[in-house]
Amino acid sequence: MPLINSIASWLMKKRMHQIELFIKYPNEVQREWMLNLVSSAANTLYGSKYKFDTITSYEQFRKQLPLNDYESLKPLIERTRRGEQNLLWHSDIKWFAKSSGTTDKSKFLPVSQESLDGCHYNAGRDMVTLHCYNNPETQLFTGKNLALGGSFSEDIFGDHHSFHGDVSAIIIHNLPMWAEFFRAPDVNIALMQEWESKLEQMAESMMDENVTSLAGVPSWMLVLLKTILDKKKVSSIHDVWPNLEVYFHGGVSFSPYKEQFKKLLGNSHVKYVEMYNASEGFFGIQDQLYCDEMLLMLDYGIFYEFIEPKDLASQDYSCIVSLEGVKTGVDYAIIITTNAGLWRYQLGDVIHFTSTNPYRFRISGRTKQHINVFGEELMVHNTDAAIAASCEKTHARVNEYTVAPVFMSESAGAHEWLIEFETEPNNFEFFVAVLDETLKRLNSDYEAKRYNNFVLYPPKVRRMPQGTFYNWLRNQNKVGGQFKVPRLSNTRSVVENILNPELNPVI
Repeated sequence: MPLINSIASWLMKKRMHQIELFIKYPNEVQREWMLNLVSSAANTLYGSKYKFDTITSYEQFRKQLPLNDYESLKPLIERTRRGEQNLLWHSDIKWFAKSSGTTDKSKFLPVSQESLDGCHYNAGRDMVTLHCYNNPETQLFTGKNLALGGSFSEDIFGDHHSFHGDVSAIIIHNLPMWAEFFRAPDVNIALMQEWESKLEQMAESMMDENVTSLAGVPSWMLVLLKTILDKKKVSSIHDVWPNLEVYFHGGVSFSPYKEQFKKLLGNSHVKYVEMYNASEGFFGIQDQLYCDEMLLMLDYGIFYEFIEPKDLASQDYSCIVSLEGVKTGVDYAIIITTNAGLWRYQLGDVIHFTSTNPYRFRISGRTKQHINVFGEELMVHNTDAAIAASCEKTHARVNEYTVAPVFMSESAGAHEWLIEFETEPNNFEFFVAVLDETLKRLNSDYEAKRYNNFVLYPPKVRRMPQGTFYNWLRNQNKVGGQFKVPRLSNTRSVVENILNPELNPVI
């Protein structure tokens, strides 16, 4: 083990120097990646069409390449799935990350070997590097990392075989041999298809191991931890894994879950490190101990562009800027170009920068997951913060929630909240009042629409029985690490389906 620690220490020091370089020269690193990407794909079908071999500047890049969403790239992605190569990217691609988002409509995002090595595996290394850099006394390498992943399936198109599944499963399946030494559980369990059986077997196999770190989506990690506590008949994960020191989390906002984790882990010394990863790539890591801002990782084979959501909605694409054009405190929709062949691809996420030296940010929400029925422009980061404030004031804990509009008839509209509590508030009316007042404080558009109840009435909050959201996901065949409860919607389809599953179709 001392030898492993010495090798790891040397590698991490080397990597910290590289991170310091892209922090110091962010725009130069990004420009170099832009040129590297177009050069690598110059002879692909897409590169030939848009004359990649003539691009030498960002201005040419933005002028010659169109803005894309999944639908515009889907024909070439589907051809790649069926065996054609050199369409979007120069190396052969046989892996596709399946992303379900908030609807049944599946997306299949290409995962190249370059994106596995240069993006996903580098990000895993950097999570560990930054944690160890911030915690010199770490004993991380004395135990195992419990990674909560998904599964994958094989597709057969004539003589061609390709694979699709959760990006975490793709990463686990393709891990180098040395990485398996630190990861758990056994790969045969980690990649099981049936999620509930997998959680049971994960709990059985891991509850007597020495686990020093956790990684996975908070909602599903909670289910696993509660299963382990039930099996061990203890009240705290600290009694199960006394050497646990860090939980790497991402996929959804951590705010609604943090108090539950503090209670379950029973150890104030466990660190919480946020990461920003998606099926399309890995983008940011929390690099400071006591601040949840994330550092934008600039050397993972991804070129970034940004546009304000209002300009994206009005299709004013002239307002797109590269990294050097962003400002702090402004919400931006992210556009990425990747080393897996996603060209000027609209990611669907909204972030705002808290710093440009270095480039640190927080996630604001989704371009399509917000409520703006009455001009209130309510974003996920508003509702997460309001839930956190209400829980703090009333000693409540929330498992899950979703919000939808109540449309105007002859009077004002409202927002309907379905909330599943782990711990009920000590004063429900006060919980709702704090929720409303926090939203007014955080969002001036919401505050204006709530004035004298002219446009919006106070929130209508429904307390849902425990297990409601888990059962809903299971009934939708959306049980697994990549599936999440939609927080906000401009329609009532999700809310109505949860409230009346027999009367409303599966969505």
